[in-house]
Amino acid sequence: MKRLLFIFLLMMSCSSDAVDTRQLSDPKQQEAYETLTSELRCLVCQNQTIADSNAELAADLRRQVYEMLQQGKSRQEIIRFMTDRYGDFVLYKPPFKGKTSILWIAPVVFLLMGLITVFFFIRRKKAAAKLHSQAGALETDVEKQKKIRSLLENGDPS
Repeated sequence: MKRLLFIFLLMMSCSSDAVDTRQLSDPKQQEAYETLTSELRCLVCQNQTIADSNAELAADLRRQVYEMLQQGKSRQEIIRFMTDRYGDFVLYKPPFKGKTSILWIAPVVFLLMGLITVFFFIRRKKAAAKLHSQAGALETDVEKQKKIRSLLENGDPS
């Protein structure tokens, strides 16, 4: 049973190796290929690059990038082709434009809203604690005044 489990785990680890094994003859082109496939998003998968995805569309996109690099197209030409065809969503880091501004601004806005909420929450807690301590001090002052008044009126019993 242990051997079967070991073989199963070994097979699973082998299947999680790199999806693509394309090799270009020029090291610069190979580097450009790897960079491009890690910068382009798989349009079918949830938050995966085309390099990491097993989807058919990702395989087609990797093949297209490979072929375009072999044709001598530059990185910018390939990115322009992909964004013209699929829109800015195909890029993992979309450029700052009117359409994508919400993607860049929303995280900052949410962070600021969270910080402001925490600030006011802490401020309210401090004010409540201060008010509570003042009320406790006021109660002890009232008790002390009653004791002093009773001592003055009745005198010291000792």
